[in-house]
Amino acid sequence: MRDDARTPDHVLGLLALLAEEAAPARFEEVLQRARQEGSVQPWEGYLDRLGDLALRVRSLIGDQRRREADLTALVDAARELSIQNDLAGLLAVVTKKARILLGLSITYVSLREDDGVSAVHASDGETTTRNVGRRTPDFLGIAGEIHKKETAVWSPDYLEDHRLARDEGIDDFVRAEGLRAVLGVPLRRGSTVFGVLFGADRRVRHFTPTEVSLLLSLADLAAGPIERTGQLARARADVTHLERDRSRFNAALTSVHHMLDVHQRAFDLALDGGDLQALMTAVSHALDGAVVLRDPGGRPMASSGEGVDLLPAAVDAAALEAHTRGEPVHRLDGTWAVPLLAAGENLGVLLVRPELPLADGDAVLLRLVAQTTTAALLLQRGAVDRPMRDDLLNDVLSEPVRLNAFVERARRLALDPSAPHVLVVARPEYGDMARAAAWASSYANRLSGLHTRRDGCVVLLLPGGDPSGAARKVSRELSPLLGRPVSVSAAGPGEGTVGIRSLHREAMRTLEALILLHGPGASAATADLGFLGLLLSDDHDVEGFVTSTIGRIIDYDSDGSGELLKTLRAYFDSGNNQRLAADILHVHPNTVARRLERVTQLLGGDWQRPAEALQIQLALLLHRARTALVRQTGPVR
Repeated sequence: MRDDARTPDHVLGLLALLAEEAAPARFEEVLQRARQEGSVQPWEGYLDRLGDLALRVRSLIGDQRRREADLTALVDAARELSIQNDLAGLLAVVTKKARILLGLSITYVSLREDDGVSAVHASDGETTTRNVGRRTPDFLGIAGEIHKKETAVWSPDYLEDHRLARDEGIDDFVRAEGLRAVLGVPLRRGSTVFGVLFGADRRVRHFTPTEVSLLLSLADLAAGPIERTGQLARARADVTHLERDRSRFNAALTSVHHMLDVHQRAFDLALDGGDLQALMTAVSHALDGAVVLRDPGGRPMASSGEGVDLLPAAVDAAALEAHTRGEPVHRLDGTWAVPLLAAGENLGVLLVRPELPLADGDAVLLRLVAQTTTAALLLQRGAVDRPMRDDLLNDVLSEPVRLNAFVERARRLALDPSAPHVLVVARPEYGDMARAAAWASSYANRLSGLHTRRDGCVVLLLPGGDPSGAARKVSRELSPLLGRPVSVSAAGPGEGTVGIRSLHREAMRTLEALILLHGPGASAATADLGFLGLLLSDDHDVEGFVTSTIGRIIDYDSDGSGELLKTLRAYFDSGNNQRLAADILHVHPNTVARRLERVTQLLGGDWQRPAEALQIQLALLLHRARTALVRQTGPVR
């Protein structure tokens, strides 16, 4: 056969290879064999051209196959995306499909947040734990370029690409994973970029337009479901929020109905006669806990339920805090202290210990219960317009009060106007007057006394005849309670209303003298200041001063037991010299020494100290003067 006749065989061979989609090397084998078989010269160029065309056709067929495979993969991805209902599932599908489609080492998705930062939400193929959750500012790295240009951006070797704005967090991640090439495409909602789909390879790689287009297509397919999932999540959150609001509203409505019902029943009990025990039982049932009603002095008046067992100090502290703030106070042990107030008067405290912690509505119910209990207390004593204790003492100190009026008002307050009383003034240093006044109200009620506030001090009119002891007790209770120094003075005793204003002036002068002499925090009665107290006193009680200073010496001499007064005068006149005193008295020095020993037994070992000696000398002088006056003119009145 002629060579030119054989050429169609080679053409048929090339077509057969095309049909088989054979490898390019086999096409070259056919052409080489044709040349070896001695084809005529005109066919040689024709065969070369035919071989090139065959290879191009094969390449086109391969591209078509790849496009079909890519399209099939995208359709499959769209199907998987359509059945996902949560964001995590969607992003897992997107990253996995992207890695398979482009043959990448790692793929991941970052989404923009409200604060100008993007966070990685999902990743596929990573070998470290540095990626998911990583946050990066939107203007850095490849993501920054994508948000700026709204198109795909890639780098064949990221760490060597100096065109990009660097971020240390991104660089650390790239180094840790050993990544080189990085490609990013935008996730778009209309013209807005809300995230980026990334693909990265561990080798230097130049991404082709087909690869970039394929990843863009996948990103566009995923953007819609991702956005819808976000909208669904927001809608679910809104529904949940509305459900919570509805539940809170229903609970609040139920609570309001409960409060109205409790308040109505409690008020009915109060109006039916003010039965405090029945009222406390109703309150206990309403609040599901134990309830104790205590008067201003801390004494229990009524109770219901079990579980309230507070120490007296704890009760006082809780009541004081509640009255100071004028609202219920919650203690750490779960007890509520609710103040009972009417026109500023302390009517007591309601202690409540519920089985379960109180809700907001229950706290409001506490106030309603307090109002009802206050009304019951006022109705029980039958005097809503009755004179208040604070008003009575304040009126007495402000202006003279007729004795008959004072007696009548005191009788209404269950006080004995004829009983001896002392007046105590307490000044809280460094403020805290509200707590001091709340305590004073409780203390005065506890002792059946009166109290008020004047000139930065609390004033107490208390029954009794020992002003020194009253001052010490007030200081002992109030100072630790406030945790700050409290200066306390007292004057008295007195009776009736006539001397109360005088006692107040005397106590205030004593208070100022105490602070000058001893500083803040001291406590004493006027009589405790000796001669200074004599000067501060309105009545200048000389006899009382003499008696308190040398009364034991006078009594000793009056029994005929010795001449201690004469010996004391001689001792002081001689400049505390026993020998000179003996000469003055015309006795032996040992006699003076024995008499002075007796003085020490009667007055105590400190009587020769300068301050005490001065008091004794003054008392000796006053006693001598009064004795002389009595001899000449009769008893001093």
